[in-house]
This record gives sequence, C-alpha cells and structure tokens, in this order.
Amino acid sequence: MIAKYYKYLLKFKRPSGTSRGVLLEKETYILEVFQNENKGIGECAIFRGLSYDDRPDYEEKLLWLCENIHQDSEFLKEELKEFPSIWFGYEQALLNLKHGGKLYFPSEFTKEQRSMMINGLIWMGDVDFMEEQILEKLEQGFHCIKLKIGVDWKSEHRILQKLRQKFSKDTLELRVDANGGFSKKEAKIVLQQLSDLHIHSIEQPIKAGSWNDMADLCAETPTPIALDEELIGIIDFNEKKILLDQIKPQYIILKPALVGGFSGSDEWISLVVQRNIGWWVTSALESNIGLNAIAQYTFTKGSQMPQGLGTGSLFTNNFESSLHLNGEQLFFKG
Repeated sequence: MIAKYYKYLLKFKRPSGTSRGVLLEKETYILEVFQNENKGIGECAIFRGLSYDDRPDYEEKLLWLCENIHQDSEFLKEELKEFPSIWFGYEQALLNLKHGGKLYFPSEFTKEQRSMMINGLIWMGDVDFMEEQILEKLEQGFHCIKLKIGVDWKSEHRILQKLRQKFSKDTLELRVDANGGFSKKEAKIVLQQLSDLHIHSIEQPIKAGSWNDMADLCAETPTPIALDEELIGIIDFNEKKILLDQIKPQYIILKPALVGGFSGSDEWISLVVQRNIGWWVTSALESNIGLNAIAQYTFTKGSQMPQGLGTGSLFTNNFESSLHLNGEQLFFKG
C-alpha cells in the first residue's frame, strides 16, 4: 500500500460569516491510498483556528502517515490521536479503498432507497441577509432551521420572534448556535428568552473550557443545551466520560473531522446513549469528499433527528458530489 496527499483551497461563493470571522477560502488536504489497481480517497479536513490539530507540524505528520501507510491501523491510530482530522482522512481513504469508488458505508442510503432529513443553516450576517436566507429555506420546504447567533443578539432575537409569530413549534423547529458568544450571565437571560420562543436547543452558549459554568447552565436551563466546541481536544475515552458526567448536557454535536473521525464519533455516541443524552452529526465545511463520507456514516447510525449536513454548495471549486438535496431531504445518487 502506498499513499500521497495534496493541499486544496476551497473558494467560497460569497464571504461567509462564522465564529472564526469572515471566510473567503477554506484549506483542506486530500489523502489518496493505492493498493494493487485500487485507489481510496479521503479528506483530512482541518479547520484553521478550530481544529485541535491546527499546529505547525500538520503537513509533517501527513507526510509521516504517507510514509507509514502500510503499518497496522491500531498503531497509526495511537500515533495520530492528536491529529483527529488526519485520522478522519485515513479512515475515509481505507473505507473507500475497501468499497471502491464513491462508497464508504454501503447502506439503503447509498443504494438510493432512502434519504436523510437535514436542517437548513442560516449564516451570520446583517438582519436583511439572514431574513433572505430564512425565506429561501422555508420556500425549499425545510421544517428545521439552525441560526448562528451571538453577534447582535437584539437583532437575532427579533428575527426569532418574527419566525415564531409566523410558525408554531409544531410547524418549524428552530435551533440556534452561539459558538460560545455569551458570558454565563448573558447566557442565563438568553436561555430564558429562547425558551419563551420554544427553541429546540442552543449549541455552545458559552466558550468551551469552563466546565463548571457549563454544568451550572445545563443543570437549570429552560432551553436544552448542546455541546459542540466543548468536545474538541477531548481525546482520552475516560476524559470523555468525565466531561459528560460533570456537565450533563442535553445534547452533543458530532463533527467527525474535529472529534477523531468515525471511530471518535462512535465513542461519543456509545457514551451519550448510556446517559440518555441526545446527539446529531454536523459537517464542518468539508469538501464534497469528506461530506459524502460523513453523510454515508450518519445514515448508518439510524438517528431520526434532522442532521446538520451541508450540501457542498458553498464553494465555487468543489469536487463532484454524489449528494443531492430535494427540499430538506438529502439523497445519494451514485
């Protein structure tokens, strides 16, 4: 078995506002694995400023993986435990090599017999831009919308109030993602305001790392709290248990590129299921290569909740996709 990698810069169609600022492009790395006449492809989807493995020796480690690709996967997993996005790319490449072509997790989804419901994502921006996106998603038939908040809460609150006046909680599920944008004191007020509007959940109301504060909020919140950035960098299985038992969140959000790939996500799922904590999967600006693999993986988990899977339509120079969106339903077309 041999391997090689190359860097790829995804270009946004329009500047995209995130908690990491406004993005014009997104760096990623494509890993290719070869054995006999067969080829497997995966995406090492680093997210600069957010990934645990955003460090100067990233490419050095990718090169090391290519030179050691023939080694036992358990050995490689241990060596790459501090590089979750590289391990994520490795898992994809080997699965793709095994199943050939566009497949990673064969299922009724990849046989084009079933689809998956996703939420509509509303990007940060001024009120007009956010309202324009919301109208578009509603016209497309979405029943679950996720809004990024925490930049201008007064305006964001007004948008949510308007939405609730038009659509009941039974008609439209609303999720919000604060990306750690509030202080604990602010979060307490916001959580009550969200509850008054029957908001489904809020992701990461305060910055990651303040476990005691987050535990206090989760213990008394009127709006369910989902951990997102809080999971990044928690590598050790026992530390995952400690985090969940201390904070006791209502939900967790799994981004495979940030939490150690599919095996890392499986670990989290096994722990939250035992604790009656909910979960769903979200993509993190991967190209269509990583997104395709995440969608296939997510379907096999059997969750009935709307998943946070992008459709790859953000970039001007994305790879060809096997994923197609019809309203809120995501389909695989090989």
